[in-house]
Formats: sequence, structure tokens, C-alpha cells
Amino acid sequence: MCGIAGFVDAAAARAPELMTDVVSRMTDALHHRGPDDRGVYVDSDSGTALGHRRLAVVELSAAGKQPMYSRDGRYVLSFNGEVYNHAALRRELEGRGAVFRSLSDTEVIVEACASWSPRAALERLHGMFALAVWDRRERELLLARDRLGIKPLYWAPTGSGLMFASELKALRHHPEWDGSLDRPMLAAFLQHGFVPGPQTIHRRVSKLAAGEVLSWSVARPSVRLERFWDLRQLASERPRAELGREDAVEQLHRLLLDAVGSHMLADVPLGAFLSGGVDSSTVVALMQAQSTSAVRTFSIGFEQGAYDEAPRARAVARHLGTAHQEFYVSGAQASEIIPRLPEWYDEPFADSSQIPTYLISQLARQHVTVALTGDGGDELFCGYPRYARTELLWRWLNEIPAPLRGAAGHALQKLPFRVLERALSAAPLALRQRISAHRLQYVAAALPAQSADELYQRSLFIWADPSEILQGAAANGAQVAAASAEEPRELLSRLQLRDTLGYLPDDILTKVDRASMAVSLEARVPLLDHRVVEFAWRLPRHLNSADAGGKHLLRQVLAKYVPPSLTGHAKRGFAVPLGDWLRGPLRPWAESLLNAEAIRRQGVLDAERIQQVWRQHLRGSRNGEARLWLVLMLQAWLARWQS
Repeated sequence: MCGIAGFVDAAAARAPELMTDVVSRMTDALHHRGPDDRGVYVDSDSGTALGHRRLAVVELSAAGKQPMYSRDGRYVLSFNGEVYNHAALRRELEGRGAVFRSLSDTEVIVEACASWSPRAALERLHGMFALAVWDRRERELLLARDRLGIKPLYWAPTGSGLMFASELKALRHHPEWDGSLDRPMLAAFLQHGFVPGPQTIHRRVSKLAAGEVLSWSVARPSVRLERFWDLRQLASERPRAELGREDAVEQLHRLLLDAVGSHMLADVPLGAFLSGGVDSSTVVALMQAQSTSAVRTFSIGFEQGAYDEAPRARAVARHLGTAHQEFYVSGAQASEIIPRLPEWYDEPFADSSQIPTYLISQLARQHVTVALTGDGGDELFCGYPRYARTELLWRWLNEIPAPLRGAAGHALQKLPFRVLERALSAAPLALRQRISAHRLQYVAAALPAQSADELYQRSLFIWADPSEILQGAAANGAQVAAASAEEPRELLSRLQLRDTLGYLPDDILTKVDRASMAVSLEARVPLLDHRVVEFAWRLPRHLNSADAGGKHLLRQVLAKYVPPSLTGHAKRGFAVPLGDWLRGPLRPWAESLLNAEAIRRQGVLDAERIQQVWRQHLRGSRNGEARLWLVLMLQAWLARWQS
């Protein structure tokens, strides 16, 4: 795992030493992503510079140094990630006459570019990557991001070229950096808790989308974007395979064994995150089945029992025979790292599970350099309870006239949290098991929805109407996307697709990448091997549904290794006791960011409304932890990066 940065601008070509200085400062801002080595390439005639920070995982010698030239000298590559089929590609390239100087997957990529062309090479790579290839003969730069968006890549135009980097903090060292805020994206952040791609919080900076290729040529100095893999096309065009349940389980089992096995290849110590849930337990079980020694596993626990998954992870680890370690997090320990979050997430980001994700990465890095995770299983195999809940709720709500729904939603949002709790305590047990007072607040915001798609999106909004607190926001905040003709007709497929294209890369994978890279740990996600993704989207719906908690086939695979009684518990999603922490050990830090003077000084948010939510939360009259965390992360980010 590494960090990359660079730029190209023939019209603004500078002296070589000045270009080297700029790209070196950009690259060194990514030291945490690659503490083992650094390298730069500069072509002053074309105004091109590539930089690289290396975390040595495969081929630990200097032969793996980047930026790396192809043997014929035509291509220069700066690469972040891992290619898991590099050994097979190496053999194929050797059959075409290629001669290799190392065992590095980087060299396989650059020689594949030389043999097949960069675009053809991309289609053959199995792995996670963000890369930059400079074609010295054609004077063309190509940027690409892996199919699922596991690795990040940002880019921004310059006067007559562009700059790029693995993280925003590197772009800030380019002389043409423009950090002006994008107001609509502030509204989107307040709704989602992350900034939806391909936009960023900065008006002139973009994220390269998953499976996307950007090219820029000196001869034709303009940005061209295309895709080498498109999940939308896969979801809308590929027919559902005719498979029986047993055949589907066996095919998935074989595919996951191969995916997990390939993700275990490394020249450094390797382990896995283990929560005790279906996804991470499946990955660890398949790792242990292919390992000659006990796999190292790591988990996080909390003193508050309702949030503590450590006992479940411990039980799975004991059954599988892994070398297991766990770390219990207190509010005091969390308060030590939380002020540093804006440094690692250098775009506003408010998924509070970023806290335990960082802490488990920190724990793992003391023992290993690579850790496998179970991310992606919920999106691929319908694991989110909200899928079934949306379908059920819409069938019920659709019977109620829209004006009445809107009025009911408005009334529910006005009720104090304690009133909702008391009302639910008198409801039937079946209802109490399905919905909490906290969730009911979100449902209230979703009631005015005009379609099932809008209902789903609104139920996920954290601050439903950003104009309540955001100065200059549109009345309805960010737009709610409607279903399009390019999306599947089936509701569940549309929800899965939107989560896989949006929530997965912009929240889940961003969280894991920044938290793990902050401690120079490479996190790998074998469930997002694109072959597994394609298999999941080919499954008949009855084999991949949201009924009974979803993940039916994945559970069947896991049952070959772990008794269902150990992993059949309800999903928790790496939640943290944030509400209690904000009233306790985090309160001094929160007060420093939420006081009216600090908010007015930033000039972005409405101080009075936020103070009201803060007071309600402290009194316990309304649970404001999610909305307050949004504000805190935005305020902390503004203080760090925009002051």
C-alpha cells in the first residue's frame, strides 16, 4: 500500500528543480501511507511529475521502488494498492517475451502496459489500486481507480493541466491549489455524513470514480473520462443466472476461497479484523482453512455491553483457533484520538465507527503490516436490515395520502426523544424489536417521501434539511436522487446498486482506508474481489434477498466452518457509545467546538439551532448524537483545514 501524487502541465513547465520540490512536498504529505521509501520522476519538457511513497508489502527490496519504468523505457508508473493475480499475469507476459527484474506486482503492471497498452492492462488486473501511468512517447497521462473504489484518487485542474493525489492534503502543496468550499457539498455532507463522489468539499477538486479512467494528453490538453468496468451496466444488463441453492453455495464457496487465498499473499506479517459477524467471520474462516499456522485476528470491545462485540469475536476466534487479540476502548481513550480525526480524514467525514476502525488498525499494526477485513458483504448479499424495512414500510405508507404522511412526519420530529421512548415502551414486543426511538426519528424525516427510493434515502439522512443550520443552503438541502432508466427496475436491486456505488466507496471504504493508512497498515477487502461482485449480481433474487436478515448464501458458506449459533446475532455495525461519551469524557472537546462564538467565527453554521440540539442532548430530552457528530466533525475540519 502506498501514496501517489503528481501533476502535468506542459504550458506551465517549470525548471526541473522547482518541479522536483513541488512533487516532493506533495508526496511527503503522504508519508503515513508509505513510510518505507519515497521516489519522484520529473519530465520538465512536458511539465510532468510523478511522486510515490512506499509501504513495502510485496518485493521488499529496492527492486520494488517507484515510480517504475517499463523495460522499454516508454511508461512510468506510480501505483497504490495490490494486484492479486500478478503471478499469473507475469507468466503470461513472460510468454510474450517480457523479462522481469523483480517479483513486484508494480513491475507486472508497467510491463502489462508496455505489452497490451495501459487501458487493456487495467481490464486484466484483479485487485485494489489507484495508479498514474505516464506515456513518454505519446506524452499522455492516464489515471485509474479500481472497480469498486477501494483505493482513493483525487484530481483537480490547473491552468492548462491537472494535479492528482491519494489524499487531499497532498494537493494543498501544489502552487495552484484552490481550496474554496463547495456549498452544495456542505449540504450533502450534513445529510449523509460524507461527501458523495465524484464531488469533494472543494469546488474545483474531484474524486475519480470507481472503475474510471482519466486521460490527459499534451497534444490534446483536456480531461477525458471513461470507464473500464461499470457496475451500472452489469446490474441493468446481466441476466440472473439459473442456479439451485446448493450449486450457488458451492460456487460461492470456491470463489471466496480463491479470493481470500489470493488476498493472503504478502512478504510481511498478515492478519484480519474480526467482529464476530458473518462477513469478517467468513473471511477469517477461509483464511484459517488455507493457513498452516494460526491466523492473527484483532477485535475492539467497549465497556458498555450494548456496544461490545468482543465476546462474539472471541467465541469465533476460539472455535477457529486463531491467535486472537482484543482491545477495550474507553471514552477517555477515544477522547485522545478524536481531535486528530480531521488530519486523517482531510475531507469532512462523520461515520463515528471511524474511531474503533482507527483503534483496531492501531492494534493490528503492532503485529502485522496487512489486515483483511469483511467489508462489502452487506452491499453484495443484502445484509442491511434497512433493505427489508424500506420495502415493508413503503407498502404500508403508500396506503396513506401523501399530505397526511408529511404532517405525521413533521409532528413526530417535534416530539421529545423521551416521549418517543415512552410511547414505544407500550408498543407490542414485535414492533419494539424492529424499531427504536432513535430510528423513529429518522423514519419521521422519511415520511414525506414520494417513492420507495426517496423513502430509503430520506431514512438515511442525518440532518434531513441542512437549511436548518447551514447558512446559504437551499431550502431543501441537497437533492434526493430519483430512480433512473439506467437503474434496475427491482427496488432491492436499486438500493443495493446505490449503496455499492455511493455509500460503500464514499463512507465504508474511505473510513477503512484513512484509518488503516494513518498507522501505515494495508487493509484488504476480499469480499470485493470483482469476481465475487459479478457473481453476486448474477444470482437469482430468491438466493440473494433481504428476507430474514439477508446474506443467505454467505451464511451457508460460513456454516461449513463456524456453527450458526456463534454468528446468528443481530447486526450492530461497529457502533460506539457516542451519546454517552458526548455527555461525559468528550464533553470538554465538544463544548470547545459547539460554543456559539466558535460556530459564528467559522461563518458556516447557525449557532442558535446547534446550541438548541446540544442542550436537548445534554438533558436527554432528544438523542442528538448523530447530528452533533456531523457538526463536530465539520467544525473540527474547518478549524484544521480552512482557518
